[in-house]
Amino acid sequence: MRKQRKPIWIMMALILLLVLSACGQAATTNSTTGDNTNAAAETGTKTDSDSASSSDEAATGEEELVTYQSDAGEVQVPKNPKRIIDLTSFSTGYFVALDAPVVGALSGAMNNKYIKDQLAAAGTSDLGEEPTPEKLISLKPDLFIVYTGTEGIDKLEQIAPVVQITFGKRDFKDLMLEMGKLTNREDAAKAWNAKWEAKINELKPQVQEAVGDRTVSILNPYAKGLYVFGHNYGRGGEIIYGEFGLKAPAKAQAEAIDSGTGWASISMELLPEYSGDIIFTSPWSGDTTDPKIVYDNALWKNLPAVKANHVFQLDPTSDSYNDPLTLEGQLQFISDSLLSVK
Repeated sequence: MRKQRKPIWIMMALILLLVLSACGQAATTNSTTGDNTNAAAETGTKTDSDSASSSDEAATGEEELVTYQSDAGEVQVPKNPKRIIDLTSFSTGYFVALDAPVVGALSGAMNNKYIKDQLAAAGTSDLGEEPTPEKLISLKPDLFIVYTGTEGIDKLEQIAPVVQITFGKRDFKDLMLEMGKLTNREDAAKAWNAKWEAKINELKPQVQEAVGDRTVSILNPYAKGLYVFGHNYGRGGEIIYGEFGLKAPAKAQAEAIDSGTGWASISMELLPEYSGDIIFTSPWSGDTTDPKIVYDNALWKNLPAVKANHVFQLDPTSDSYNDPLTLEGQLQFISDSLLSVK
C-alpha cells in the first residue's frame, strides 16, 4: 500500500560526504585557527565563538547525547535535537505538534493541509519524494527519522544519528509519547494526549447517539476496484472505529480491522457487501484513475448511503495521514458529518 521510494540517492550520500570531508580537511592547511577550524571543516559548521548558539550547533557533534531505544535497537541521539530530517512523511506532524524543529521533510508531509502552514513558517525544506544527498548534507541534520528497514541507513548514519520506527507498530497516542521521549518533550506529548482524550470524551456520546446501530465505511475508488480502510490506516479510521467505537460492515470489520492490516482491496461487484449505512470516501491518491468509474456506477448510486445522502468526501491526500494535527482537523470534519446524519 505504501509506495516504495528508490534508494539510489541514499547510496550516493556517503560518497558525497567523503568528498566534502576531504575538501574541508584541505582547507585547514590555510587556516590559523587550529583544531577548532579543523573540526568545523569536517562538519561544515561555523568556527567563531557565537556558533554554539546558532542553528549550526546541531552539526558540531558537541551537544549532549542520550541513548534512545528505537525499533531497530539502541541509538545515541541528541538530547535536544535541533535539526530533524523526517524521511517517513507520516511522522512529520508529530514533530510539528511537539514544536520540535524539522529542517527537512518529504513533499507529502509538506503538502499536508493540516501542517503545511506551520512547516512553511518554520522554514522547513521540501525534500521532494526522493531527496538528493546534496540536499540532506546541506541541511546539516542532527537526527534522521526513517522507517525500519529503509535501504541506505548505513549511509545516512555517516551524516547524523538515524532513528528507525516501524510503520503501524503503535497507535497515534503511543507514538506521540515515543516522539515526545525522542525529542525531550514528554510533558508536551502527555498534555496533547490528555487534551485529545477530553475532546473525545465530550464528542463520543453525541456521535454514538446520532449514529446508533448504523455501520460506517471508508472507501477509496482506484483503478481495479476499491480500497476498504479500517482503524489504523488514516482517512479517519482512527477516529471512526478507534475513538468513537462505531461499527463497520461485517466483512470490512473482518478483513480491514480484525485482520490488523488496516485495509482490504475489493472488486466493484463486492461493493454492496462492504458498504455501510454511512460512507466516508475520496479518490485513491495512489493513481490517477478517474473515480467516476466507481461514483457513476449503478452499484454505487444504488447504495443506501448514497441514496440517503450519507456520503462524506475526505481529502484524498491530507486525510491519508494520522498524525496528531491531522487527526485534530479530521475530528472536526468527521464529528460534524456524523452529527448531521438523521
